[in-house]
Amino acid sequence: MRALLRQYAAGSALTCEPVDQGLLNRGYRLCTTRGRYFLKHHSDPDTADPAAIARRHRATQRLADLGVPVAPALACRDGRTVAVVGGHAYALHPWIDGRHRHGGQLSTAQSARLGALLGAVHACLEAVMPPKGRTRPATSPHPVESADPADTFALIDELLGHVQRHRPCDAFDTLARHRLLERRTLLEQHADRRPPPGGPVGWVHGDFHPFNLLYKGDSPVAIVDWDRLGVQPRAEEAVRAAVIFFVRPAGTLDLPKIRAYARAYRRVTGAGASELAAAVHRVWWERLNDFWMLRWHYERGDRRADEQFPAASALVVWWTRHYDAVCGAFAD
Repeated sequence: MRALLRQYAAGSALTCEPVDQGLLNRGYRLCTTRGRYFLKHHSDPDTADPAAIARRHRATQRLADLGVPVAPALACRDGRTVAVVGGHAYALHPWIDGRHRHGGQLSTAQSARLGALLGAVHACLEAVMPPKGRTRPATSPHPVESADPADTFALIDELLGHVQRHRPCDAFDTLARHRLLERRTLLEQHADRRPPPGGPVGWVHGDFHPFNLLYKGDSPVAIVDWDRLGVQPRAEEAVRAAVIFFVRPAGTLDLPKIRAYARAYRRVTGAGASELAAAVHRVWWERLNDFWMLRWHYERGDRRADEQFPAASALVVWWTRHYDAVCGAFAD
């Protein structure tokens, strides 16, 4: 810690407490003789390259200059925003007093404000990110193929094997087996609905969800964790974010709030109803074929996402049954 803080004009450490809400990197609430900070240890190997972190820091500073609520990284004494100590990359940010809010804690008007905020993020990123940073033109389709159901059927069989071998069988195993068998049936019924490549792409936050947005009172004060900043289908990020914010504990979606959110997003970005409808279809298909929570649990022995699994797995079933209503909420 002394070696790290020597690179900043941040004083001497008084306390350093872990912030345990991140799934990939490590964060700490740091109090020093100069103030309070958020210390981020970039431990995820996919996003921990110091040069890439510095590029993201420059982007968030430009967003801050445009009035987007972010918490730009502080500069070291030599002007860099990434400190490397013992081969590990760190960044120091101002501590932002705020709290996370899920969709159930937002009014309809606040839900619309959330959609407008994400729309502003996408619009401002297009303004501040240089065209040479693109991996493809903004009007071209996203080249990543959607999930192949044949691969998903094989994965379901592998995961069912993990569940069967786990002893003693617990409540999570029972739910996992039920959802895997249920999902296999859904895929058999809808395998012919695999979507084509995605729609228009642009710069996106990459991980916009309640734990990456801080509120003070009713107002968003900081969008954090820009590690997934990149070029992706913009409308799909809007759909993914809404599905995370507005999922209820029983695995249903708050469609009136989603409608307000989506209308505000479309108004700010100019995205059309057909673009949102296509994004809904791709994200639905993605969810239908996705088992990352079970893979973490059974293949990695990582239980941190377990509490999200009941609602997330129920949502896929509910969404399939109410597909038209969900599409309407985003596109009407």
